[in-house]
Amino acid sequence: MRGQGIDPYPHRYHRSHTNKEAIALFKRGDDSPVSLAGRIVACRAMGKATFIDLRDSSGKIQTYFRSDLLGDKHELLKQCDVGDIIGVSGKVFRTHSGEITLKVADFTLLSKSLRPLPEKWHGLTDVEKRYRQRYLDLISNEDIGWIFMVRSRAISAVRRFLDGRGFIEVETPVLHHVAGGALARPFTTHHHALDQDLYLRIATELYLKRLIIGGLDRVYEIGRIFRNEGISTKHN
Repeated sequence: MRGQGIDPYPHRYHRSHTNKEAIALFKRGDDSPVSLAGRIVACRAMGKATFIDLRDSSGKIQTYFRSDLLGDKHELLKQCDVGDIIGVSGKVFRTHSGEITLKVADFTLLSKSLRPLPEKWHGLTDVEKRYRQRYLDLISNEDIGWIFMVRSRAISAVRRFLDGRGFIEVETPVLHHVAGGALARPFTTHHHALDQDLYLRIATELYLKRLIIGGLDRVYEIGRIFRNEGISTKHN
């Protein structure tokens, strides 16, 4: 591609809407041109027409390419594969089958995928690989992204609840001289500058109580706890 003067990893691209926003805009009766960006998750070539399913963090949208509209860029489209990230611009319309689709007037390759994605029908099923390569899990299994979103919103809701009642969010030390606050086996590390052993915290309780003693009546911390014990997906 670089030999053809095409940068497979351009530094800048302007996206006007997410896929979800573009669909909502069309449903409101606004047919203004939009610029979208996302990963190719499916491609169906039908003569001079090509349908590509494009997915971003908000969802998926079908895009419609015609060789007579793309001109020279139609050759670039032939080099695009499932997994590539592209930017597209054009107007949204509804196909005869009723699916909301973007009619592409122009497109840009934003990131070339060097390796193929897992087989589409079964996705990524190896549990160990899913945990070790979470980025691949997110690409292959759409539902996983929803879990990340729900977790983030739940934490934000807890923060809003406590902040609205006068609590102050604080950060307490992660390295402790004594593993206290709970009955659990700690992770041990050595601080070379101080030449002493320290422990990753197994609880935040003791330092939070010290802040209360110091006059901060309402405090909370949403922080990680490290316990050198059994492994379970039920503990986050």
